[in-house]
Amino acid sequence: MVKTWIFYAFLSMVFAGVTSVIAKLGLSGISGDMGLAVRTIFVFAFTLAFAAFVVPRGEWGALNAHNVFWLAISAVTTTLSWIFYYRAIKEGEVSTVAIIDKGSMLVAVVLAFIILKEQITWRTAVGAAFMITGLLVIAKK
Repeated sequence: MVKTWIFYAFLSMVFAGVTSVIAKLGLSGISGDMGLAVRTIFVFAFTLAFAAFVVPRGEWGALNAHNVFWLAISAVTTTLSWIFYYRAIKEGEVSTVAIIDKGSMLVAVVLAFIILKEQITWRTAVGAAFMITGLLVIAKK
């Protein structure tokens, strides 16, 4: 049986791929920055609606300064990622930009090892090496 988090990760992958293509369609005639602003308004509204239905009432009170600080920092890095991603897909090919963007996997693996003390297994290392090789092949065109 597949673990729930793996299923969620694959759903994330599918939706992220679909997002890139339909975002490119939505950027027709406008800047990447305008497209990102409009998209973010919808993301905010949909995320709040989702949270209203799935987050237990008692959990809202469990938020503390530590949670808020790190989630705010995450929001800053997400914002910067989205700004540059939307500028890239506006000007470039989604197929190439999306693959280069997935190089973030290497950053995540290295930071998870350094900061979170997660182990890098041989499977993770080999998989990351293949992904980096593919990233370099695609980016070189």
